Amino acid sequence: MVGGSKWAAAVASIWIQCSLGATYSFAIYSPILKSTQAYDQSTLDSISVFKDIGANAGVLSGFLYSAVCGRRAQGPPSLLRGPWVVHAAGAIQCFVGYFFMWLAVTGAIARPHVAVMCVFMFVASHAQTFFNTANVVTSVHNFPDYSGTMVGIMKGFLGLSAAIIIQVYQTFFAGKPATFLLMLAVAPPLLTLFLMFFVRIHHSAQTQSSDQDKRYLNAFSFISVIVAAYLMFLIFLNNSVVLPHWGRALTLALLLLLIASPLYIAIKAHQHQLQTLHSPLNTPLIKEDPESVKPENPTTDHVNVNDNGVQQQHGDKF
Repeated sequence: MVGGSKWAAAVASIWIQCSLGATYSFAIYSPILKSTQAYDQSTLDSISVFKDIGANAGVLSGFLYSAVCGRRAQGPPSLLRGPWVVHAAGAIQCFVGYFFMWLAVTGAIARPHVAVMCVFMFVASHAQTFFNTANVVTSVHNFPDYSGTMVGIMKGFLGLSAAIIIQVYQTFFAGKPATFLLMLAVAPPLLTLFLMFFVRIHHSAQTQSSDQDKRYLNAFSFISVIVAAYLMFLIFLNNSVVLPHWGRALTLALLLLLIASPLYIAIKAHQHQLQTLHSPLNTPLIKEDPESVKPENPTTDHVNVNDNGVQQQHGDKF
């Protein structure tokens, strides 16, 4: 089944990458953060700095991935091995960071100190490094001959994630930045928890790259370009006309359909891979039995003694 292949891992990683735009959508919820917490612009800038630090400090995620997926981690099967551990760590951080920010904005908890809010922001944005590390490094393992292509695909969808999330915000939560914060706390972790077990390193013969792999990977790249062009069109459209709610819902549905299209590519690639593995060209026509192979020129040696008492060795060939 395609669910247990490297292609399913690639699609799951792409979809997770598409949900990681929270770090790049700070401008949507920063005004309500500033007004409800009585911050001045300098304080808001300080919180934004912690956002940038958390989103780019990927040291811990790299250490964790090496611990649960590296060569030293290979051994008897264990539930605490695999990229899903890194995904789970990122999901926990994402939920905790944005959820407590939402509690502070809505007044459910007392107004936290600025330093505490900086910690919330750091933890929330730090989750991105765990998601990104698990997706990118696993893809490189599964497609070693096209590692650069896979990194480009993952980074491409990560770059589009902010525009994708903004389209969701404008369709369902326009004018409700506090609700948008709650969505950031719930949606990406839930999506990751649902997909993380599909993101696995495949060490079997199915990971062997072929010339056809490049064709399907190029299809992934082409889809990312189409999604980028469509998002640009939506941005121009939203700035030109005011779409009704059904119009926004329709454009979002088309966007989600484009994002789902890599699954079709993965199914076709997996089917082609299975056909290649079971092709008669990969099966020997005649299986030789090692025991049936005999020497072509066996010899028997005879030792004779001539009249002078000298031994002579003769080999008779059959």
